[in-house]
Amino acid sequence: MTYLDYQATTPLASEALAAMLPWLESQHANPHSAHAAGRAAKAVVEVARDEIAGLMPEGGRVSFTSGATEALNWAIKGSTGAIVTLVTEHAAVLDTVTAEARKGREVTVLPVGSDGLVDLAAARAAIGTGTGLVAAMLVNNEIGVVQPIEQLAELARAAGALFLCDAVQGYGRVLIPESCDLVAVSAHKIHGPKGVGALWIRDGVTLEPLLHGGGQEPGGRSGTLSPALCAGFGAAARLAKQRFGADHAHGEQLFRAALAHVGADWTLNGSQGERYHGNLNLRRAGLDVARLMSDLRDIAFSAGSACASGSGRPSHVLRAIGLSDAEARASIRVGFGRYTSEEALIEALGRIDTAARAQKVAA
Repeated sequence: MTYLDYQATTPLASEALAAMLPWLESQHANPHSAHAAGRAAKAVVEVARDEIAGLMPEGGRVSFTSGATEALNWAIKGSTGAIVTLVTEHAAVLDTVTAEARKGREVTVLPVGSDGLVDLAAARAAIGTGTGLVAAMLVNNEIGVVQPIEQLAELARAAGALFLCDAVQGYGRVLIPESCDLVAVSAHKIHGPKGVGALWIRDGVTLEPLLHGGGQEPGGRSGTLSPALCAGFGAAARLAKQRFGADHAHGEQLFRAALAHVGADWTLNGSQGERYHGNLNLRRAGLDVARLMSDLRDIAFSAGSACASGSGRPSHVLRAIGLSDAEARASIRVGFGRYTSEEALIEALGRIDTAARAQKVAA
């Protein structure tokens, strides 16, 4: 199997697995217990917390969550005031702000251009008195576009609003701007385990709890933590920091090679310049993506974001950049990274292209 779906999830790093194993096999204490075994578990959690914070801005604390969806829900529901966000955000943001709108909060959803980037003039007009929260994704999970987070955060700060950055796809790959107030991340997007994420909260920022109970985590998040999941997340974050330059250079090389190999019949969706280079979202006129995926079952790629697969609906992100339903449904997403070889990527892209051409001949 050639795995090219890094935006959906990433392969577990061996270092992360090694960090988890002792806490799965023989060490089972509750990290919130006061006895020696509990304190040992807590120490592992705190080391992991520091490792994750090492890729965050200065002046804040990491609170563990069950994943980025919980972190985003907490940040949005725990804040007050009007919300400004983007039409291309993840469903975890868009569905949550819709739920908040039903409760009476004012919500503004900004459009994007054909390149997938927000119009800063429109953002400036929307973010003003009464705005309590501005939420934007650092790297888009479907088309890989990198939004101008620094400028958006500055607009939020000038208006006295908090800025929430969904950094799930960018954490460990793209530097997170210092001006963020809240940052949501997920372990399994950086070669860590599934089932654990975090919300980084700037010092001085307070949120209403999403979950009520023991209030074990900084910021008041309740629930017993898994030392194994936290340890795996911490090891993955440490590795991402150590390999930041090497991973970036490898991704750049893969992106250049892929673009050089993709034929003229394929069009790149979203900005080519302002994007994370581990993502290729491509469309080809008349492509039957379901048939393509059936013909290439030993290549893992996506017809859209993993959370929307099987819905039958065209991608809201591709529709937002101006694609028709037919164009959106004729698009695929290829994601690659640390453990992808150039040879495997080029071979897979060649097979995808050959299978797509065969559809046209058959038609």
